[in-house]
Amino acid sequence: MKTTLLRTLLLTLALALTASAEIAKVAGISFEAPASWKSSPPSSNMRKAQFSATDSSGNMAEIVFFHFGLNSGGVQANIDRWMKQFEDPQDQSTESVKIGETNVTYAQAHGTFLSGRPFGPKTPKPGYALVAAIIEGKEGAVFIKMTGPKSAVDAHTDGLKKMVKDSLEK
Repeated sequence: MKTTLLRTLLLTLALALTASAEIAKVAGISFEAPASWKSSPPSSNMRKAQFSATDSSGNMAEIVFFHFGLNSGGVQANIDRWMKQFEDPQDQSTESVKIGETNVTYAQAHGTFLSGRPFGPKTPKPGYALVAAIIEGKEGAVFIKMTGPKSAVDAHTDGLKKMVKDSLEK
């Protein structure tokens, strides 16, 4: 009995240690998602990949990858549109960096997020946050947008930025 329990524990530990992170390949860039992110099939044809990530309280953030080819509307137009998804965005900020030869713009805000499809009805979600990255890749911009309860977004912001950095420094 003790031997069976020990074997089960060792097998569980071995499986946990060998679990690998999901890879999302978008516009020629391979993004290795943090191991704590859970992949799911994209819920629309506009999404190239999507993940969920929870914080220690069980609050879940959604991370979505988009790519529209070379005609994506521009960096600032997309940031402006994302900020309009909040009733009154708080602590709006953008930061532009260069990683290798690639320009990346990060945007963030929090407040009451208006969830819903473009041009459709919106559901107000107070206490939500957005952190996004716009990667100006050779095959067009890749947009990574993380939204959810502020605690969950805050818990995974460093992971998102590390994933972007690691993917572009390869």
